[in-house]
Amino acid sequence: MKSSPQNSLLAEEQASLWAARLDGSVFSAADRLALDAWLEADPTHRALLSSFCQFSADLEQQLPLLAGIRDEWAEVNTAAKSAQPLPWLRWPILAGAALMAAAVLAVILWQGRPQNHFQNITTPVAHRQEVTLADGTQIDLNAQTALVVDLTAEARRVRLAGGEAFFHVSKDPARPFFVETPAGTIRVTGTQFNVRSEAATSLEVTVLEGTVQVRPGGTAAMRSLEAGNRLTRENNQVNLVILSPDQLGNALAWRRGQIFFVGTPLREALARFARYHGRNLTATDSAAQQRVGGLYSLDDLDGFLTSLEEGALPDVRVTRGLDGAVQVESKGKN
Repeated sequence: MKSSPQNSLLAEEQASLWAARLDGSVFSAADRLALDAWLEADPTHRALLSSFCQFSADLEQQLPLLAGIRDEWAEVNTAAKSAQPLPWLRWPILAGAALMAAAVLAVILWQGRPQNHFQNITTPVAHRQEVTLADGTQIDLNAQTALVVDLTAEARRVRLAGGEAFFHVSKDPARPFFVETPAGTIRVTGTQFNVRSEAATSLEVTVLEGTVQVRPGGTAAMRSLEAGNRLTRENNQVNLVILSPDQLGNALAWRRGQIFFVGTPLREALARFARYHGRNLTATDSAAQQRVGGLYSLDDLDGFLTSLEEGALPDVRVTRGLDGAVQVESKGKN
């Protein structure tokens, strides 16, 4: 049964208020339970909240991380009681106005604190973004990527809840720069490197320039990576490879809106496009193991699927559902 206009407006208002709270307050256990209950009450709530916050589809990973960071920030700043808490802001229903209100709130909260900087950065589906942090560090974010930035006088920390980002870290030996992911931590003082972490047990670090230290999750040893090195961690297996200049360029092709496959299993190729576009892309077992190669546009999903049928994998069939889901199957045995 379709929702009435009144119910839709109410849901949008509730989503905007939750988005405001996520952007500007510390969440208690009761708050988390209330949010979880609201998300489960209606399948449309999750999509509404995602559109207001511009969070990635994997809210289960991102929300606990953001709440935890705010808890840590609150503990560090309990002594600074002079600033009075801001009253709740009533966000307008339009998403653009909601995001503008969040930006204004962030400025007010951090006004007068030049040494500290706290920021949430997220990208929606099928969009990339370039940002420059307060310390001059430049970050390119791939689609559906969520970062939490915490810059202080002692250290610079970025927590990658999920997704992919390229960092050009400004040099500051007095303030090391950390990238923390569920699958490991990276430490630098100033360099250029790429980080991809799309699951709690997966990590990929590729170094373009300088030296990077990586401590994969579950290990105590710190690995040192130089330019052209790539470290991967998958299901507690850690590997280090040396990339040629061409391979390095292909690995970072997403920054130009492209993706390069070399004998890549179809299941993995579909997963890369699925995350970028926020779509359900699957393959039957017999088709999933077939391998694809070539340079493709990340923004042109239909072009990629058409190329599979017309040349790359002529023995497969692409079926498109009315809900946007796609399944690739072999024309013969499935």
